[in-house]
Amino acid sequence: MGVIARLKEDIESIYHRDPAANSSFEILVNYPGMHAIWIHRISNKLWNAKWHLLSRCLSTFSRWLTGIEIHPGATIGRRFFIDHGMGVVIGETAEIGDDCTLYHGVTLGGTTWQAGKRHPTLENNVVIGAGAQILGPITMHDGARVGSNSVIVKDVAKDTTVVGIPGRVVSTPSDQSKEQTERRSAMAKKYGFDAYAVSPDNPDPVASAIGQMLDHMHLMDSKVQEICQAVQSMGGEVCTEKLPELNVDDFTEAEQEAAENRKQEIDKFDPSI
Repeated sequence: MGVIARLKEDIESIYHRDPAANSSFEILVNYPGMHAIWIHRISNKLWNAKWHLLSRCLSTFSRWLTGIEIHPGATIGRRFFIDHGMGVVIGETAEIGDDCTLYHGVTLGGTTWQAGKRHPTLENNVVIGAGAQILGPITMHDGARVGSNSVIVKDVAKDTTVVGIPGRVVSTPSDQSKEQTERRSAMAKKYGFDAYAVSPDNPDPVASAIGQMLDHMHLMDSKVQEICQAVQSMGGEVCTEKLPELNVDDFTEAEQEAAENRKQEIDKFDPSI
């Protein structure tokens, strides 16, 4: 993939993950996470070409400029996003897959002075909360989530959420949890708002309450439908009128307009300027 295509891909990935992003130009000039990643790509090539001193100097300059320290020997995949970024430290033997997200204050650090693999490996779609410390040659498997200020010193399984010091598992993938998430998402769409905050691994009490309300509404809808069918089978005339729709046009139109504006900004972006 060429430089221009990769740059557009990075900008688009920031749009998808940061609702505060308003324009491509704003991302280019005001997102230190992206600046640090692109400087790292240059320093990493120099490192692999055995220009170690020059690559370390470039890495130090990036740290001074962005507040993010990435060792030039670290391996980073595509669409990597560092949100806010200040205080992020990524060690020499760290490996990061595609579509990963780190928030400020995260450390991907080592626990030994011995040479060799001593820093974490993040597979694809891993999210690390602010202030979390991921230490040692451990692996965060696909879809792993780490809560803010956690300390992780052991491998984290696929699609698992861990929090605390030391990190403990608070959410594991299961057919029941997936079914619940899909049901809540469907209910949220039905009633006109985004289900972003009703994920089962979200510790927000308000989000948890909304999730429980959605479960209750889903159960009540099912029960009322069963009652109506039973009464109608006995000759009664109930539930013959369509329920009034909730008036959420103002919210949905505003959301659609914002999404369209963001898409237009991405489409018209031309890095050559």
